[in-house]
Amino acid sequence: MSPLPPNTPSVPVLYTFEDSTELQSSLADFILSAQNDAIAQRGKFTIALSGGSLPNNLKPLAALKDVQWDKWQVFFSDERIVPLDHPDSNYAACAKAFLDHVPIAREQIHTLNTGLFREAYDVAYDYEQQLVDVFANPDAARYPTFDLILLGMGPDGHTCSLFPGHPLLAEQDVWVAPILDSPKPPARRVTFTYPVLNHAIRAAFVATGEGKQEMLHKILDQPELGLPCSRVRPVAPGRVFWFVDKAAAGQTKYAPLPFTS
Repeated sequence: MSPLPPNTPSVPVLYTFEDSTELQSSLADFILSAQNDAIAQRGKFTIALSGGSLPNNLKPLAALKDVQWDKWQVFFSDERIVPLDHPDSNYAACAKAFLDHVPIAREQIHTLNTGLFREAYDVAYDYEQQLVDVFANPDAARYPTFDLILLGMGPDGHTCSLFPGHPLLAEQDVWVAPILDSPKPPARRVTFTYPVLNHAIRAAFVATGEGKQEMLHKILDQPELGLPCSRVRPVAPGRVFWFVDKAAAGQTKYAPLPFTS
């Protein structure tokens, strides 16, 4: 794909697949390609994961032979302030789906500090410092630049813990923000903000099933509605991608492109 001028917001790239099996295989190839590019350029691969249905779509990663797990730095684009083994934990979901089944060192997986759970602001600040430790250097930009951020789409168009109409949609300073009033339980969470999402080299949404049709149509065909997913537009050279099955794409008029890893 031809490059965009620097600091130009990216236009979504839509890939559609016959079924979840084809989608998951192609997503794994996409992640592997992102990994290879990152390691070739910077010697490491920085990736952020989400929860919801995403972890199960990442299961094929555990079977790939060319993953350089020792070069990965794994974060979570949002997380619920719950114990790491709690059913609501995004870390727990990703661990069960694939992280526990691959040779990645625990210190490469950056999770919330459970010792700070009494105060959400302390949890968010500590997690932001973990990003600083991995990304900051004398020549660094103001915001971290993830090689890949994987995202989901909520039924109301939210992504991470950025909900429609919430004040956090306007946050431009902090990298990781606490949220105390999530309309979807649990109420206490931390989330990446748009400055982080929109400085990624690749941001990729995954959406499957007929239940996603109407919202995907709104996000891709009516970006003027300003739904949280629509606001993820990494500045050039970053790109935003959508991996969806044909069931989810049933209403959208947005033109898909053929997938090439």
